[in-house]
Amino acid sequence: MAFNSPERIVEIAAHTGKWKTRLSILRTLLLGFLAGAYISLGFLLYIRVTAELPQDIWGSVSVLIGAGVFPLGLIFVIIAGGELLTGNMMTLITARLAKKITTSHIIRNWTIITISNFIGALFVAYFFGHVLGLTETGPYLERTISVAGSKISESFPKAFVSGIGANWLVCLAVWLAYAANDIAGKVIGIWFPIMAFVAIGFQHVVANMFIIPAAIFAGYFNWIDYLFNFGAVFLGNLIGGAVFVGSFYWVSYGSDPNKSFASCSLFVSNCFFRCPFAPDGCGNP
Repeated sequence: MAFNSPERIVEIAAHTGKWKTRLSILRTLLLGFLAGAYISLGFLLYIRVTAELPQDIWGSVSVLIGAGVFPLGLIFVIIAGGELLTGNMMTLITARLAKKITTSHIIRNWTIITISNFIGALFVAYFFGHVLGLTETGPYLERTISVAGSKISESFPKAFVSGIGANWLVCLAVWLAYAANDIAGKVIGIWFPIMAFVAIGFQHVVANMFIIPAAIFAGYFNWIDYLFNFGAVFLGNLIGGAVFVGSFYWVSYGSDPNKSFASCSLFVSNCFFRCPFAPDGCGNP
């Protein structure tokens, strides 16, 4: 089974990040909606498969079974097509470090994708979860409330660190998908990292766009709880994808490791200590 080297994956990620910023607003919105819906369908499948499994008998095996079906969402995103915020946190940073895009491109893309992913997730949560009652009857409601409650009950620091772990694994799944040259290889590359993040219980900002609103539509929790969770998990996912995958691999496998490290350090320092839109800040390519 042929695959791409890490050096080639860096090139693919950078090129993909550049391509994503060149999409029209309409295409970005549509693909973002689809990605949010696909991840939510994967989570809905998780709820429907695991809700009726007896926890006292099955224990963690039920979680492993649910984690085994959850990757369906990212498989749809990568192979059928979609724009997922967490994956873009890695690809766009790689493209930025390669000087193919500007920071303003990143801000624009992430903003549009966040909104469209949220709309797609809400669509599945409301129409499939609430209107059809797929997350609001019997054991499915109990499972939905249990999972959502475990997300929002975590403190800001814990949700933040959990978010790092989630997108580290999610972006590794995307990275491995870029390594493969056929559908079977991409599916295998996606499957195990996503299964791992779900089985461990890490928090993913787009997945939470489905499960927490689904519980809210059922009459539990509130939007303030969700926003608090969103902020912590978003920031954690950003570090997990942009730093631990995009930046680390760019420094390791860029054309010149020393120049790559200097470029990465300058980019980070500019973004933290200068206005992104200043003439000599990180807004320039």
